[in-house]
Amino acid sequence: MSFILEEEVKVPFEFDYATLAEKVVNACLDYAGFPYEAEVNLTLTDNEGIHTINKEFRQIDRPTDVLSFPMLSYEAAGEFAFLDDEDCDDFNPDTGEALLGDIVISVEKVLEQADNFGHSIEREYAFLITHSMLHLFGYDHMTEEEAAVMESKQTEILNELNILR
Repeated sequence: MSFILEEEVKVPFEFDYATLAEKVVNACLDYAGFPYEAEVNLTLTDNEGIHTINKEFRQIDRPTDVLSFPMLSYEAAGEFAFLDDEDCDDFNPDTGEALLGDIVISVEKVLEQADNFGHSIEREYAFLITHSMLHLFGYDHMTEEEAAVMESKQTEILNELNILR
């Protein structure tokens, strides 16, 4: 797996956030049974940076905690049979890895939400990565049923990692 971490801001976390992020991404890939090596990009920014991206790509004029930009087009969430390693559009031609997509997280929101929800910064950070990875696998939460599926999967993944509230 290629995991690319870009830091647009100074990250004040007092834990090895790069290692934790890679561990969470790998756990998500294993949980989903993703059949290929994958490439995932994670950008850590601030509220101003994510606000700009949110406005540009989603036409929502406010900061958010996490944004997901899937590179694959799913017929059904979590179903990877459509992938064909002969289709160069879905794979990095240099590495052969499936291009899953990009995750953007506001470090400020991680800190704020960890405090608001009364759990650790590590847990909030891992949760946002897990949530975003599910989006990269085609899941969404636009309906109550979709939200319930995502919430269940998020909980299972974080429990497997022993990252609890």
